[in-house]
Amino acid sequence: MLSVLQSLLTHPAAVVLVLFLCGAVGMGVWEYHVQPLLIPKSEILAEVDVLIEKHGSRAEEFAFIEEDSAWRRSDAREQGKWRRVRRELWRRFECGEWR
Repeated sequence: MLSVLQSLLTHPAAVVLVLFLCGAVGMGVWEYHVQPLLIPKSEILAEVDVLIEKHGSRAEEFAFIEEDSAWRRSDAREQGKWRRVRRELWRRFECGEWR
């Protein structure tokens, strides 16, 4: 381990590359995992209620369409939002709250 650190310190370009990779990974984690969790639960529940009211038993299908659309637009926050909506729909269906 020490030899790896020593070789990194003697090659500044390697340090820059490692920092760049860490930044890219960190940004991906932030966009795809953390940001969607910052959406208030009330917003998710409201979206679920609207989908069930408008589409009934096909609500999950429409949530998937929205998630896929967000993925195609490379909108990670919206994709995560719709993933959370689908999970809430699954939870309601499994718990028998689907009405």
